[in-house]
Amino acid sequence: MALIFRQLFDPVSSTYTYLLASRKSKEAILIDPVFEQVRRDAALIEELGLKLTHTVETHVHADHITGAWLLKQRFGSQIALSADAGAECADVLLKQGDKLRFGEHYVEARATPGHTAGCMSFVLDDESMAFSGDALLIRGSGRTDFQQGSAPGLYRSVHLQLFTLPDDCLLYPGHDYRGLTVTSVGEEKRFNPRLGGALSENDFVGYMKNLKLAHPKKLDIAVPANLKCGRPEGDQPMTDPTWAPLHMSFAGIWEIPPHWVEENTDAVQVLDVREPDEFTGPLGHIRGAKLIPLGELSGRLAELSKDKPIVAVCRAGGRSAQATVILTQGGFDKVANLPGGMLRWRAEGHTAEGGKS
Repeated sequence: MALIFRQLFDPVSSTYTYLLASRKSKEAILIDPVFEQVRRDAALIEELGLKLTHTVETHVHADHITGAWLLKQRFGSQIALSADAGAECADVLLKQGDKLRFGEHYVEARATPGHTAGCMSFVLDDESMAFSGDALLIRGSGRTDFQQGSAPGLYRSVHLQLFTLPDDCLLYPGHDYRGLTVTSVGEEKRFNPRLGGALSENDFVGYMKNLKLAHPKKLDIAVPANLKCGRPEGDQPMTDPTWAPLHMSFAGIWEIPPHWVEENTDAVQVLDVREPDEFTGPLGHIRGAKLIPLGELSGRLAELSKDKPIVAVCRAGGRSAQATVILTQGGFDKVANLPGGMLRWRAEGHTAEGGKS
């Protein structure tokens, strides 16, 4: 498949973020990024070697703050959203039928107002998948009782812009609160209890009038922030820890380059979580390293200082990655993994005590 596609999830707001990229050009777009997940999304983009050209909003969200502005600061990506959204910060204002290109692919913007006045759905060029935001959910729909919402408008949007797609077109929603990930046009046309089957516009309007939902908890915070594309007060960009040149992996682990560790061994606690026979085995160990096998770490955290950063190391980087999780849960805030472990350390020619050359 010529397309790179990833579905990402924010458990706090139950928001889906979608990464689409060209395998050939490596150009990528990110649909509905979440502020608190920017580091995760950035790590994936960097690990896959992609060039983020645009972040795309399906609408001005009321339940979370977008990560669009932070991603723009990091990657130089442009912010795209509906011209009807009322946002003051977009680089690209989209109208019905506009095409947003990434490499040889594009998504087509389709105006699907009703949940909000500025809702848009995005359809992949071959109509094999569409991203419906909050307009059409899996066996449901977005609410229509605030942000210039309109139940008749949403009914028409779904029937004219989404239900006219091929039945086998996969539909990816903006949210799901039950853990469901994908549906199809054909399924929703048949089974959606609000919009499918023989249900009329009047049926839908009556249904929506009687939902009596509480307003989203973050409404008063999220909407103003999203009208500024998630730009924080004081224009503070995403900041990484400053005690070392760290990199966040997509797995959520802070990683540190071996050359920095060798040059700054005295400034950190090197924690070796291998077994004793490995510590004294062929690979040797880093000068000054403290040996605490991974299986014993949880019970021996008191042997480590919280005043000095900790670099965890093992044979290949797997056990030490788990050690950083244990350390973080134990209240240590300056923690990093040595990726590649002692295998990489020795392969790159860094100094080790013991072992074999």
